[in-house]
Amino acid sequence: MSKSGFNAPIVITPGEPAGIGPDICLLSETKISEGAPRLYITDPALLEQRAAALRLDISVHTMQHVLDYRPEQINVLPIDLGYLCIPGSLDHRSGAFVLACLERGVELCLNGNARALVTGPIQKSVVSQSFPKFTGHTEWLAHRTFSSEPVMMLVDQGLRVALVTTHLPLADVAGAITSDKVASTISQTLHALRTQFGVAQPLISVCGLNPHAGEGGYLGREEIDVIEPVIRAFKDQGEHVQGPIPADTAFTQRSLEGVDAVIAMYHDQGLPVLKHSGFGSAVNVTLGLPIVRTSVDHGTALDLSATGRAEPGSFLAAIELADQLSQPS
Repeated sequence: MSKSGFNAPIVITPGEPAGIGPDICLLSETKISEGAPRLYITDPALLEQRAAALRLDISVHTMQHVLDYRPEQINVLPIDLGYLCIPGSLDHRSGAFVLACLERGVELCLNGNARALVTGPIQKSVVSQSFPKFTGHTEWLAHRTFSSEPVMMLVDQGLRVALVTTHLPLADVAGAITSDKVASTISQTLHALRTQFGVAQPLISVCGLNPHAGEGGYLGREEIDVIEPVIRAFKDQGEHVQGPIPADTAFTQRSLEGVDAVIAMYHDQGLPVLKHSGFGSAVNVTLGLPIVRTSVDHGTALDLSATGRAEPGSFLAAIELADQLSQPS
């Protein structure tokens, strides 16, 4: 938006209404005193009901448009949930609501009325009941923004882990490890490290797929046939890319020395290590989109919904990182 003085907000979608998404949104607001304006896309009544359950004294302002912002209140662009949410109890109707909130958030980012998107945890099984092709935030956002090669990266303190494949059954992973996919992941990671994270000469470590990185072909040939040639090509271009490194040693302190990001071949190869070191403070970042998008590192935690025991650490970190990554260059 070109209006003078307009400070584009970070837009936030709380995610699954029955989970802890609304809780961590509200709890975060009690801890943030400055930073970019925050605009929630959800049902105002949902936040008010959850605030009452958590015994939080809040004031929700239902906005008519993005300029109708009140700094002293929780600002909400309304999307009607359409039913009374019971904390901890899933309802198939939430799938359409979750995607409607995401749609509005992406629209605001694409048209310049928002500077970044922060997403709360969703229940994929519920969304997929209404939209069977839905596999997760990352894939949906890529489709919605016409981005062909998104990359999921988890960030915690100095550790960054990017994934070649994301939400696939383990039986399908090896077939999805192609030269193009590995090259795209490395390329997107290098670009993000330079342009978003301010690393002028990044060093990337690439994990192998198989135990011991294939052990010279004895435990699998993906390293020899796919991963190694891609790494050589980047080295020939003057990039600092090393590997393939056995995943069981890639995350040791010595191996991580000087490394700006580790590329793992699949979801549960790299993320358990990162979450062990920083669960509750790590942030999910989607690379390769025309917008800045961050998210929490955890799920909906239905059993914690409305109990007051949800921790907003990862959500606060996601907001802070979205603010940093969306600063004007």
